[in-house]
Amino acid sequence: MRWTIKAKPKQEDITVLAQALNVENLVAQLLLQRGITSYAEAKTFFRPQLSDLHDPFLMKDMNIAVDRIEKAIVNNENILVYGDYDVDGTTSVALLSSYLLSYYPNVATYIPDRYGEGYGVSYQGIDFAEDNDFSLIITLDCGVKAIEKVNYAKEKGIDFIICDHHRPGKELPNAVAVLDAKREDCSYPYDELCGCGVGFKLIQALAVNNEQTIEDLVPYLDLVATAIGADIVPITGENRVLAYYGLQVINSNPRIGFKAIIAQTKKQKLSITDVVFTIAPRINAAGRMKHGQHAVNLLTETDIEQAEKFASEIEKYNLDRKNLDKQITKEALQQIVDYNEEEKFTSVVYKDTWHKGVIGIVASRLTENYYRPTLVFTKSGNKLAASARSVKGFDVYNALDASSEFIEQFGGHKYAAGLTLLESQYEDFKAKFEEVVSQTIDKRLLTPEISIDAIINFTDITPKLMRIINQFEPFGPGNMTPVFMAENLKDSGYAKGVGAEESHLKCAVFQPPNTTSKERINAIGFNLGNKLDIVTQGTFNAVFSMDENEWQGKTSLQLRIRDIKEN
Repeated sequence: MRWTIKAKPKQEDITVLAQALNVENLVAQLLLQRGITSYAEAKTFFRPQLSDLHDPFLMKDMNIAVDRIEKAIVNNENILVYGDYDVDGTTSVALLSSYLLSYYPNVATYIPDRYGEGYGVSYQGIDFAEDNDFSLIITLDCGVKAIEKVNYAKEKGIDFIICDHHRPGKELPNAVAVLDAKREDCSYPYDELCGCGVGFKLIQALAVNNEQTIEDLVPYLDLVATAIGADIVPITGENRVLAYYGLQVINSNPRIGFKAIIAQTKKQKLSITDVVFTIAPRINAAGRMKHGQHAVNLLTETDIEQAEKFASEIEKYNLDRKNLDKQITKEALQQIVDYNEEEKFTSVVYKDTWHKGVIGIVASRLTENYYRPTLVFTKSGNKLAASARSVKGFDVYNALDASSEFIEQFGGHKYAAGLTLLESQYEDFKAKFEEVVSQTIDKRLLTPEISIDAIINFTDITPKLMRIINQFEPFGPGNMTPVFMAENLKDSGYAKGVGAEESHLKCAVFQPPNTTSKERINAIGFNLGNKLDIVTQGTFNAVFSMDENEWQGKTSLQLRIRDIKEN
């Protein structure tokens, strides 16, 4: 594990901001490291306002999209809301369809089948639209590369409005409107929205002519916050506002479908982390194991009994997904060993019977294990399909682009992508991808990194600091949980391994001579049971975040240790 200490801002900048905000220097340093340099920016950060959201009409083609939807309503056309089978896609479809249905009845939803149609816009979906007299398809979280398919729809007299957040190719589809802040000719002020975020900007624009205010749209933000967390987009700028208010909705008055999911989890109050690890996997499980439409049905359901029925079905899908994920991960790890590929720069594995719905999760597991760019392939129809995952700092999308001579199609982001290719091309692609990565990756990126905000003393760790750090939430890319390092720590005699096979570390530490063992701080280190000897045999350095532990109705401050090294 590499420990990297972030550059400390200039002391004069720290002092000025600390005085302006009346906070400790450490808090000012944390804010400056997050790009917050003034009282006004700090106020926006700590107290996000709905008025901080940008005018949706600043997005290229937004006025055209709104005009086309309103024309469809005037002409009594059938509108098909189309989105992918993952969390971002299904929440987007639930959001836009439920909004349109609140004042116009001729709206239906379509989620492509992961196995029969694959990712993105499909010819089958367009044929469905033609067969059922839909003249307008609105895509969410997909479509920006669907050039041939949009042309195919146009020949059938079907218009497209595309709402996407993926990187466009050199050419845009011939749609009525393409809403994507990553378009080179789009000057929208924030280009890190997820697909559901773009969908929200569309309903924000539609709301203007419906004489609605932004407050009228707040109930939809539980969907947006879930997509923001699940799609791992930066929680900065507009996303921070949307996530902040979305979490409030989730915890105070969530939609019926969310109530049913939360009831399954037994959680009282959900953070963005809880949303990512409890709500999102369940929504995803529908598309992975059965069909994404099940997730849309749950998220748009208004009857609690029906929603509970849907939620229990999805809970079963999630359990099946967990079992498959475990089994396939084991097989994939064994394949790497059997092929003597432990020392390569990439992990590329394939088995034709692996379940397509979990290969993305398996790719993430392998990345955690070997910490290198990873692709997991399975058979999909007469082709092979793969999910790609990367390590921090390496753009796997660019690596796929450089290997594209052996790829049928691909799309995605810097750290996660999907692709298809012919089985006959697999070995050539595998060799090319290994070559590209080995020649372009900074070798340091192949060792996991912990990025440390500041070196602190235990005297800095106070309930007041914990209260302020809590106000930094919601955490995520661009605003990660503050991570600290403390040196010369000592165990006060309570260290032990806990959990299954004692794989976790529990201890109570202090930092002589500033504190005594009577003033120890409790700490937990998940998957650090193997560091027990370092803790018990002398002084050590630790990297940690501050956390709160709730036990028998009492809340106490504790450290969540990320790594430990001998002093």
